[in-house]
Amino acid sequence: MFSLKVNLIKGNILKSLLIFAVPIFISCIFQQLYNTMDTMIVGNFLGDTSLAAIGACGAVYELLVGFALGIGNGLSIVTARTYGSNDENLLKKSVAGSIVIGILVTIVIMIVSKLFLYSLLELLNTPENIIDESYSYIYVITIFVGVMFAYNLFAGLLRAIGDSVMPLVFLIISSIINVVLDILFITEFNMGIKGAAVATVIAQGISALLCVIYIYKKAPILIPSKKHFAFDKELYKELLGQGFSMGFMMSIVSAGTVILQTAINNFGYLIIAGHTAARKLNSFCMMPGMTISMALSTFVSQNKGANQGYRIRKAVRYANILVICWGIIISVFLFFAAPTMVKILSGSTESTVIYNGAKYLIINAPFYGVLGILLNLRNSLQGLGEKLIPLVSSIIELLGKILFVILLIPSLEYFGVIICEPVIWCFMCIQLAYSFYKNPYIKEHKFQ
Repeated sequence: MFSLKVNLIKGNILKSLLIFAVPIFISCIFQQLYNTMDTMIVGNFLGDTSLAAIGACGAVYELLVGFALGIGNGLSIVTARTYGSNDENLLKKSVAGSIVIGILVTIVIMIVSKLFLYSLLELLNTPENIIDESYSYIYVITIFVGVMFAYNLFAGLLRAIGDSVMPLVFLIISSIINVVLDILFITEFNMGIKGAAVATVIAQGISALLCVIYIYKKAPILIPSKKHFAFDKELYKELLGQGFSMGFMMSIVSAGTVILQTAINNFGYLIIAGHTAARKLNSFCMMPGMTISMALSTFVSQNKGANQGYRIRKAVRYANILVICWGIIISVFLFFAAPTMVKILSGSTESTVIYNGAKYLIINAPFYGVLGILLNLRNSLQGLGEKLIPLVSSIIELLGKILFVILLIPSLEYFGVIICEPVIWCFMCIQLAYSFYKNPYIKEHKFQ
């Protein structure tokens, strides 16, 4: 019988990794469409000012929503490890614990958003002419963060048991709905950028509901009973440790982005608009590398649970080769196509918007291979159960961005913003490579 699940602990390593990664890649594309369609429709229908408003709150989005989604990813890693160990009871208990933790985290983020969101935008030096628009967008997103958390958690649980196809199917459906609602709310109901946020929340809610229905009907192994919700100190310690490790890691990274955004917001709305368009395109361009690393996280988690360290080493090597190849390909493409892509996405005719956006992409592209290796190593370490080392890498990123904002961006201006992350990626990659290959479990398991 045909199965949507991929066996990651047996058979050809590269083949299983790629088969598992392809649906994740397509899922990432459609996931990114949520934000990108908002950006494109807002830029084309509402103009540069509204586009800048979305960009100005992007760092806040990453900080608050990223924290929640990071926790969800961490919880899924634990689930994948229990699945690899072939312990169904422990698997159901980890799902139950993940749900409890997810509800509590969602409530906290909603409260924080309600109380401090506008003040945070003011702290970021958001220009007065766009701050109200920015707030109307990000408030809707953060107050309904539970909807996004639910989809990412349930999709992560399905991927943890080797099913990366069905989350993709549900995401495609909801992405189409998101585009339709974007256009409807913005052009017909005149809701402005708030309409784009409402459309995103509704679409994400539909994808979460579809995941729940599918799990109930086709993946009962992920359905806990009442007894599985009983408090297990050791399990909750592992779930909280892994979940909050990834959540704090993403928050620290996002905090660096917030700090960087304060510098960008001083360059005026046209550069903000160009940077916003470039960052959206940047997310698409980095996606193949990010996809490989996401697949690797589940691969490593399952094989760690099955105690097959030699498969982990081989998978990491294959993954690093793949991301280096992608970095070369996309660098050549962007060298020629970046200005056109920025113009199409932003809907702007302003030379400042197009020039600065294209410059950002062209300079960043040659470093995508470094970023890919960085993500492969970090996700692999998380899959092994490491909690502190990935946090250290995110702290390096935060400190690097602080130094750039204080020392280099004042003199280099927007060029300093452009080179900030590539330089930091190089230092992070060195730290993670050392940590991975010095990991006792990896050292014990040589290639076979």
